[in-house]
Amino acid sequence: MKKFKINKTYQEINEKIKNGNVVVVTAEEIIDIVKENGPVEAARQVDIVTTGTFAPMCSSGAFINFGHSVPRIKASHVWLNNVYSYGGLAAVDCFIGATQTCEDDPLNKAYPGEFNYGGGHVISDLVSNKKIYLKATGYGTDCYPKKSFEKEITLSDLPYAVLCNPRNAYQNYNCAVNLSSKTIYTYMGTLKANAQNMNYCSAGELSPLLNDPLYKTIGLGTRIFLGGGIGYVTWYGTQHNPNVPRTERGVPTTSSGTIWVMGDLKQMDSQWLIGVSMYGYGCSLNVGLGIPIPLLNEEMANFTSISDEDIFTQIVDYGNDYPNGISKSYGQVSYADLKSGFINFRGEKVPAVPMSSVVKAREISEILKQWILTGRFFLGEPQFTLPTN
Repeated sequence: MKKFKINKTYQEINEKIKNGNVVVVTAEEIIDIVKENGPVEAARQVDIVTTGTFAPMCSSGAFINFGHSVPRIKASHVWLNNVYSYGGLAAVDCFIGATQTCEDDPLNKAYPGEFNYGGGHVISDLVSNKKIYLKATGYGTDCYPKKSFEKEITLSDLPYAVLCNPRNAYQNYNCAVNLSSKTIYTYMGTLKANAQNMNYCSAGELSPLLNDPLYKTIGLGTRIFLGGGIGYVTWYGTQHNPNVPRTERGVPTTSSGTIWVMGDLKQMDSQWLIGVSMYGYGCSLNVGLGIPIPLLNEEMANFTSISDEDIFTQIVDYGNDYPNGISKSYGQVSYADLKSGFINFRGEKVPAVPMSSVVKAREISEILKQWILTGRFFLGEPQFTLPTN
């Protein structure tokens, strides 16, 4: 077992939170602290580093129980504001996915489609406590005789609603470019022909999993900021892939880890869950997520001190390579360069546009910092951490 000069426990840090003497800084603030004092002294001085991200997270959704009707119904098909919600769970349970479109949406028949309303918008409207039109149908049974049911609902009317996102907070992601001769519409936004723009999606030095690249403190039971409320990491996310090239500091140079997260939808805020329409592609949900990284030792201080200059990603062609499953990089770029707004690519100065909001990510890290300092938020010690292989 590796020996460290600084050794703290979750219990010790939580006791500091309880007593009001915990030291918390954001992922941006820790960079200079480590640079000036070194990782050992930084770990001695600081207890927790807060992170944040706010971006479209397509693999998101909500489990909802809408309560029994009279007579009772076994709802096999459910719609919320005309968005299909999977009913194959139990009598009055359903799951609505962020990317599900309205039943009457023309999709891409009139290309490129606008996708004005979908599951992400329903979730956002629920959190805003707007009225949602529920329609349910069933085939009828002896114990559930009713065959159809319609009513208006709000989030406060629901007996149960939980945000359940199977894949969030991607640890790094591609920088998307289009090398084809026509404009394309993707989950990475609109990409102009012949590499006239580049889109990327990460908060860089603020991003949660980039501040704990080897998942030393993140796993089952980690308490997090989720959608403006308190949530939890409940598993590793779908497409979790830690076996990728990494820098000497363990930072992946391409898309890698993901987390499965859950939280009580009734505690969340519509400011941090916003339905989005992606022109020519579909619907999604902007999710606000932040993770506190405890500085248990100097290794964690070193991990959290990464800056945008230390984080790299790959330029990937979405015009031909990505849709055809071709894995190829057209260059490696740092997030410092991406955040400058332009990338030199093939002799041209190409605009680089973020899909994620650094301003919102910074705000999340500050909110989480204040929650901890005021004793509203305590660390959740993971029962096991995310797999690294």
